[in-house]
Amino acid sequence: MDNLLEEVHEDYSDANLHGQHWEKRSFTDCDFTEADLRELVTTGCTFTRCDFTRTDLGESKHQATAFRQCTFDRTVLTRSAFNSCSLMGSNFVDCVLRPVTFTEVDFTLASFVRAPLYDLKLGGQRFRETNLSEADLRNTDLSGADLMGARLLDAKLEGADLRGAKVDANGLRQAKLAGALIDVEQAVAFAAAYGLVVS
Repeated sequence: MDNLLEEVHEDYSDANLHGQHWEKRSFTDCDFTEADLRELVTTGCTFTRCDFTRTDLGESKHQATAFRQCTFDRTVLTRSAFNSCSLMGSNFVDCVLRPVTFTEVDFTLASFVRAPLYDLKLGGQRFRETNLSEADLRNTDLSGADLMGARLLDAKLEGADLRGAKVDANGLRQAKLAGALIDVEQAVAFAAAYGLVVS
């Protein structure tokens, strides 16, 4: 990114940044703890190892912005939207996520343990090696999603649409798939994951 405004180790904790517009800004190791970032709009920004603990990002909108290895702990993301963004390696703990819109987002290596992700549209998105253990994905659209290497231990997938999704054998064995919608190819892979022979 040309003319990127870079900020390192800046303290924005408790700051009121409501409704601001940020474009091509870079934040590294910055603290946004308990900041008011409601209705924030970012375009082409980068956040690396930033702390969003108890931050209010409600109704924020993010376009082509990267949140890399960031901490979202009890963060409010209600009615926020992420389009063509990266959340690579970020950790989400006890966040208020719904309703939220994710479009063409890369969730590689992110963690959503026990996260409420039910009824969301996440089809076609990248969840490579994402930790979705015990996540609630009931009735979620995951069609065509890339879940290779994802940790799905006890993930709830009842009613989820997995057709066309890429899921490895470990994921098929770990997840609670009863009631999920799958295609024929996945059914064969599921059988193989449990040592069954399809003829």
